[in-house]
Amino acid sequence: MQLKIAYSPCPNDTFVFDAWAHGRVPGAPHLDVTFADIDVTNGWAEGGADDHDVLKVSYAVLPWILDEYALLPCGGALGRGCGPLVLTREPGSGADLAGKTVAVPSERSTAYLLFRLWAAETVPGGVGEVVVLPFHEIMPAVRDGKVDAGLVIHEARFTYASYGLHRLADMGEHWESTTGLPIPLGAIVARRSLGEEALRLLADSARRSVRMAWDDPEASRPYVMEHAQEMDPKVADQHIGLYVNEFTADLGEDGYAAVRGLLTRAAAEGLVPPLGPDALAFP
Repeated sequence: MQLKIAYSPCPNDTFVFDAWAHGRVPGAPHLDVTFADIDVTNGWAEGGADDHDVLKVSYAVLPWILDEYALLPCGGALGRGCGPLVLTREPGSGADLAGKTVAVPSERSTAYLLFRLWAAETVPGGVGEVVVLPFHEIMPAVRDGKVDAGLVIHEARFTYASYGLHRLADMGEHWESTTGLPIPLGAIVARRSLGEEALRLLADSARRSVRMAWDDPEASRPYVMEHAQEMDPKVADQHIGLYVNEFTADLGEDGYAAVRGLLTRAAAEGLVPPLGPDALAFP
């Protein structure tokens, strides 16, 4: 069996899929890998016309795609202390964003969903214009005054100070303090048309690939650094340490509660369609 898969070049994804992508997971399907930013894969999944069998997408896009795709119970990114940040040129508070222009990585991203839930409670009258930019362009845009604030993800947690920027708010802190749950960020989904047996094999292969990466972290380093966009190796290691954790190996009870909690709260605010009772069930 050969499957087409698309995930990001970020260190957590290349770390997770290294063993599988390079044929070191016994019995796993062969992978034909495409690298794409998560805003692109979200669009592919939502459009329904893409020919990839497996995609890394934002949890926020699930309500639009679960008729065609099943959520795998492993391989994705959830965690604690790893939420998106709102950055500005000067220190301030959430109230300072009223009517201001904010750059975000995607309007279908989990980061944006968390931001909308936070802003509804924190920014009187709401923010002004929202501009979608590739995530690597957001901090320069804030620094250069092209936007008033930026919503950032991934390794920006470790590098924003080098741009002279200030953390206005942490979306993860807000989410964790109000729910007690981990932060759902990126999900692995696969086409339901593959069938239950193939879906179970995919989940098993992803789980084994994660565990092989943990057992021998150095084996994945060439693949990680090849695609890390000139990232400092120490930052790449921090990135992996933050986003690859027990929820990557198995969502578990807390992981599923976090996903359903986020999407239920967002549906109550009219931000996403409501989930059906069995929408997250895995074969």
